[in-house]
Amino acid sequence: MTAFTRRWTFGLALVAFLVSVPTVQGEQREFDVVVYGATPAGIAAAVELGREGHTVLVAEPTRRIGGMITNGLSHPDFRTFEGITGAFADLADRTRAHYAKKYGEGSAQVETTLDGTHAEPRVSLEIFREMLSEWPSVTVRTELRLADVDVAVEAGRPRVGSVRLVDGDGEDVTVSAAVFVDATYEGDLLAAAGVPYRVGREGRDEHGESLAPERADDRVQGYNFRLTVTANPENRVYPEAPAGYDRADYLPLLKLLQSGKVKRAFHVTAGRSRKDAIYKVQEPRLPNGKHDVNDMSHGFVRLSLPQINNEWPDGNHETRTRLFAEHVRHNVGTMYFLQNDEQVPEAVRNEVREWGLCRDEFVDSDHLPVQLYVREARRMVGRTVFTQRHVEQHDERGTRARFAEDAVAMGDYGPNCHGTGHEGPRFGGRHTGEFYHRTAPYQIPYGVLLPKRTTNLIVPVAVSSSHVGFCALRLEPIWMSLGQAAGVAAHLALETDQGIQSVSPSRIRERLHERGAATIYTSDVPRDAVEFRAVQWWGSLGGLHGLHARKGEYGQRGEHLRGQYYHAFPGHTVGLDRPLDAELRAKWTALARRAGVRAEVLDGARTRGDFLRAAWRDENSRR
Repeated sequence: MTAFTRRWTFGLALVAFLVSVPTVQGEQREFDVVVYGATPAGIAAAVELGREGHTVLVAEPTRRIGGMITNGLSHPDFRTFEGITGAFADLADRTRAHYAKKYGEGSAQVETTLDGTHAEPRVSLEIFREMLSEWPSVTVRTELRLADVDVAVEAGRPRVGSVRLVDGDGEDVTVSAAVFVDATYEGDLLAAAGVPYRVGREGRDEHGESLAPERADDRVQGYNFRLTVTANPENRVYPEAPAGYDRADYLPLLKLLQSGKVKRAFHVTAGRSRKDAIYKVQEPRLPNGKHDVNDMSHGFVRLSLPQINNEWPDGNHETRTRLFAEHVRHNVGTMYFLQNDEQVPEAVRNEVREWGLCRDEFVDSDHLPVQLYVREARRMVGRTVFTQRHVEQHDERGTRARFAEDAVAMGDYGPNCHGTGHEGPRFGGRHTGEFYHRTAPYQIPYGVLLPKRTTNLIVPVAVSSSHVGFCALRLEPIWMSLGQAAGVAAHLALETDQGIQSVSPSRIRERLHERGAATIYTSDVPRDAVEFRAVQWWGSLGGLHGLHARKGEYGQRGEHLRGQYYHAFPGHTVGLDRPLDAELRAKWTALARRAGVRAEVLDGARTRGDFLRAAWRDENSRR
């Protein structure tokens, strides 16, 4: 038995959850806010609260903060750079600055960050640590798993009082707070607090969703690891056989190779998937010759294991540990088999051996991530359920998605699902429930973060949504935006001593816009523009809907840029320099009047920009 195998055999859970746990025993036990889950959303919420001076405990069940961004998902899902704002934009700015400082402004490393959006996992970890360390009132503790939640009823409404956490030594740590944020991928805190939730898919008729199945079921999207690999011999480490490896499990791969259905293991792609490959090596590459590897959509061999992972959302620690190990065997065992088994054709074996794990990544866990890519688990049933209709067109003529008057975030990546079921053998079968849907950028309502009744819990990751709706929101840049909004909402709740549901979305937006976070997509007014706040405010009133008549299909993208990234969505400009024609003047004047803007301040406006600047000045004068 190899050292690799022994380490995984003697407790995958120790690698994933319970090693060298720092505790809060003997330290502070009462906080303004407890954030459970140091995912990117949880970190964004904590940073926002730290900025306001609140005492915050960030409790992470694994030993690595940063969620999937520090666990291999280094090729983030967004469509346009114009859609990057707020907390994720801050992360990107810091990432680019890090590489520029270390390697030089004109270096290859800076170029391959794609303006800071791509980074090595270890660098993302360093930057997240830096972001949190800037706020002394924020305490971060890893390897604290949720054990129990104390819920009281006040004035007929549930309220979380404290949570009991378990450290790596099995010791209990109980902490209380005024507000709690569930930032876990699984929604563990909301479930333990008795908040209603869904697992699985709704039937097509429940929300009128064309992408939903005919009947409801308990299936969730397939999980896999996002491996970080390299072809650099100096940094390449070949994986060893994982615990439980059985050569017989992988012999069907030989038939697929012989038939020609599978021609290669690794496919470096800047575009569409290839069914004849196994590992989708994302392009553009990461700095320092690394690549993010993902599941191959529509392939004959998949890294994701839908149906097998259906137990995960409601599973206990032991169940998740078992499923984690099964995914290690499948994802890593396949690579080991192809690199080492003598029956694998030599040409294929040699090709696969050009790649390996990265010696300088995940050095304390055999160069493997400590988190599985949990694409979907529990979904809260909250005040607003985000569904397919939220990403559909606002009207038949326009270019924009449906208007959301209580929006606190936005996204530009359409719903996509890697599959919820599998037919046939593991190797050579096909996933079912897979879809990839094109939309225009959309707004995300505040209500998706809110339980219906629990007054001091906010949920930015396992948000209230249908399966189809969640397939649009389940992306780290969007989750960071929702986490930042959750942090602002928690601050306002504390500041005004009111329940989280009573916080005004307009006040949340006001703070977010001050931070350069967009709540509606525009392609020509970036976050550093003087008019950014004015345009975002106007868009939140509905003023940007109807500016453009649609040409072509709804959700039309701009010119292809690189990989999955595009130039700005057409039909989403504001056109500040354009003349204010009579029809638009009448429409905007009526909207301004409803917003309380004095008519006389708008009289001299000749361009759209003149109008918006004048309206914004008047709005600000009354705040």
